[in-house]
Amino acid sequence: MGYQELLLVVPVLLFSVIAHEYAHGYAALKQGDTTALSQGRLTWNPVKHIDPWMTILMPLLLWYASKGSVILGGAKPVPVDPRNYRNYRRGDIIVSLAGVFTNLLIAIACVVVIALVGFAGRAGALEKSAGIVQAMLVNGVRINMMLIAFNLLPIPPLDGSHVVKHVLPPAWAIQYQRVGFYGVIILVVILWMVPELLTRWLYPARVAGEAMLRLVRHTVLPSASAWLQ
Repeated sequence: MGYQELLLVVPVLLFSVIAHEYAHGYAALKQGDTTALSQGRLTWNPVKHIDPWMTILMPLLLWYASKGSVILGGAKPVPVDPRNYRNYRRGDIIVSLAGVFTNLLIAIACVVVIALVGFAGRAGALEKSAGIVQAMLVNGVRINMMLIAFNLLPIPPLDGSHVVKHVLPPAWAIQYQRVGFYGVIILVVILWMVPELLTRWLYPARVAGEAMLRLVRHTVLPSASAWLQ
């Protein structure tokens, strides 16, 4: 992935991770927790969601380590207080999965819009601009499917760990959550020492994303294909 193509990825990635975190905060509010709202994090303002590690350094490290084949990131985690949920177990699971569910909706929406833009772009004057939009939407499908898989990693404090802990015996769950203090370190070690583990974990999501894109492949404009090569 060259720097020109990177420009088609970064805006989509930023929107997707912000939507992910906004979904956590909104779901928490619906479950009875106003922490994100009271701290000004229930907003679409990107400045409020940028995190030096998750939003900047990790995507760059992944992009470098994978030689441009993988780029993932995240936003600053939205603060929530599970003690405020009306039902702790149900609320924790709903809030934890709200982000990945939002990423799935974004991926599906991208597929639909790819087709719509493709049909509209067949009018000659719009073809070039529509192709750029389609290229960004194709990246949107791939990025959001990757975000789903990444956030479901069973490494605290990622979203998947919040579901796993509820199926463990209480004593095990407590010890499991303590891993969260080292979660970022574990991720860094995986990225640098055994990146193939992350690649294998992400593979099913990659396959699913490509299957979704095959449904609308016939609507992808030649100009979009040129951007995606």
